[in-house]
Amino acid sequence: MNGQYILVNDVPTPEPDLKKWGMWFETADRRVALTQVGDSTVSTVFLALDHNFGGGTPILYETMVFGADDRDELMRRYATVEEAQEGHESVVKALIASQGEVDAAL
Repeated sequence: MNGQYILVNDVPTPEPDLKKWGMWFETADRRVALTQVGDSTVSTVFLALDHNFGGGTPILYETMVFGADDRDELMRRYATVEEAQEGHESVVKALIASQGEVDAAL
């Protein structure tokens, strides 16, 4: 297994065929959540590649912050979509606490 995954009915599924994986990746909606907090953007996505390079439980989701002075490019990774959704909300709440209110949820 090469660590490549696709979403089948929103469930991460190993895809050993690189060509099939690449075709899926080109058109897939991998976004879990996207929230604007002031001048910062919090983005959570399905990575489609296992980022647990040492083995073990696949790490397939990532939250990043863009545009926050001291938190720019803050990154958190997760194994499940539920962890990713909770992590996204946690980051959003932390930004709200430090910056004020959410301008718009995208």
